[in-house]
Amino acid sequence: MIDHDVIIVGGGLAGSRAALEIVRTFPNLSVAVVAKTHPIRAHSVAAQGGIAAALQNVDPNDSWKAHAFDTVKGSDYLADQDAVEILTQEAPGVVLDLEHMGVLFSRLADGRIAQRAFGGHSHNRTCYAADKTGHAILHELVCNLIAKGVTIYDEWYVTRLILEDGEAKGLVMYRIRDGQVEVVRAKAVMFATGGYGRVYNTTSNDYASTGDGLSMTAAAGLPLEDMEFVQFHPTGLYPVGVLISEAVRGEGAYLINSEGRRFMEDYAPSRMELAPRDITSRAITLEIRAGRGVHPDGTAGGPCVVLDLRHMGKEKIMSRIPFCWEEAHRLVGVDAVYEPMPVRPTVHYSMGGIPVNTDGRVRSSATDLTEGFFAAGEASCVSVHGANRLGSNSLLECVVYGRRVGAAIAQYVQNRKLPELDEHRYLKETAQQFQGLLDQSGTYRIAEVRQAYQDCMTDHCGVFRTESVMQEGLTQLRAIQQRYSQVRLDDKGKTWNTELIEALELRNLMTVGEMILASALNRRESRGAHSREDFPNRDDSEFLKHTLVYYSPAGIDIQYKPVSITMFEPQERKY
Repeated sequence: MIDHDVIIVGGGLAGSRAALEIVRTFPNLSVAVVAKTHPIRAHSVAAQGGIAAALQNVDPNDSWKAHAFDTVKGSDYLADQDAVEILTQEAPGVVLDLEHMGVLFSRLADGRIAQRAFGGHSHNRTCYAADKTGHAILHELVCNLIAKGVTIYDEWYVTRLILEDGEAKGLVMYRIRDGQVEVVRAKAVMFATGGYGRVYNTTSNDYASTGDGLSMTAAAGLPLEDMEFVQFHPTGLYPVGVLISEAVRGEGAYLINSEGRRFMEDYAPSRMELAPRDITSRAITLEIRAGRGVHPDGTAGGPCVVLDLRHMGKEKIMSRIPFCWEEAHRLVGVDAVYEPMPVRPTVHYSMGGIPVNTDGRVRSSATDLTEGFFAAGEASCVSVHGANRLGSNSLLECVVYGRRVGAAIAQYVQNRKLPELDEHRYLKETAQQFQGLLDQSGTYRIAEVRQAYQDCMTDHCGVFRTESVMQEGLTQLRAIQQRYSQVRLDDKGKTWNTELIEALELRNLMTVGEMILASALNRRESRGAHSREDFPNRDDSEFLKHTLVYYSPAGIDIQYKPVSITMFEPQERKY
């Protein structure tokens, strides 16, 4: 059995920032990060557009309160405002801290950090490193972890959270290289495992975004929060689905339909292309539905619209958003200097996740906390994004709450002893689980079951939703889940058995997908990213509350908890 004071699952921004804060606070603590890829390959590295903070470098009239209001309004008033206050007040400090670590932000002519416009923000407050902001931040954080002596278990896959008597005691992990299984015991466990975009068939998320932390939390009997709120990013590159950053629109690109019109004037005339993501995604979907989409050859009636950068000029495109130009050129053969990019909404972000308080302590119910268990980043729901996240607030959440949760953990473990647990029980149960999968003589391959599941989620719980479609989807999901026991694995070995990992990930996707769909079915209103065509209006009297969804093989149980409203009373959301 391996012992650490703190074990953090996930090597992205939230996990790395938490680990760094712990060892900064108490250098003598034994802190370890477990990641199924190397940390610099965590999905945070793909974040492009920037990190929001009211630095006032470009707009002296900006303030943390304006940032807070934009965030709460963008959330369709479902964000917990005490958490938003922390997020926006601490934003300038964490950005300057990153700069002092060595993050190479883009600069104004006078040397100060540059700030660009972003959707839903009323001021230019998004700090950026060209269009590779996540890459720039994560590399510096990982370098700092190595310098501080944090143990990194890279390419280990965590299979189970050990939760006994309401206390997180450790986890079980599997070394992908050679099949070695270890039980890790710790005084505190933190999940920073990111999102679940691979529940859907078209997503900007990488292949590792399979909701592992969420599924393990649910399997341990703990709830997930607000899972119905799935963010569709408006500009996924068609047909591959990879992200074309909001930074492109922040720098001045236009969304154009088959009639050559900037159609956002019909949906958000004051903000145009910089409306919040839920509004822009619905607008694009409605344009395509109405036959004003574009085919790849430029004719009308196609499956996408176009993002036009040509008026921006080559110099600006290549200096401000070079990676987005490169993606379009490499993946679909479009040179954005001379021709528009084909785009349509793609699954992007999880507003919901593991419910936590503002110190990252995981909730076991609306009122109770779980001992020894913490979470931060996209895997968590604190909830600063509510029903819809504003662009450039996700990197901010990872860094603000990564730091804050790290500081809380550092204090929490000071007077705690390592817990007692039966290592052999967990090793035995894990070996039986793995052998059971390897011994299955089924007829289905993992890829076909996963594809069926992803297609079902995409078709039945997309940008627009209705009760009948979602109910049909839930029935289909449960039928597809039955095929899991009939999946056949060809690789029986222990060396780099990616097929076994994919089987475990598929189990997690199935858990998370059912919880998303069940939560969406129960919320009979439209709010933020959750758009019900059969209930088109927001209903504060019935649904100004957070969903808590519990999973068990016997079925899904749904409860609710109140929203924290401390600064801004809910009002109609217009742009």
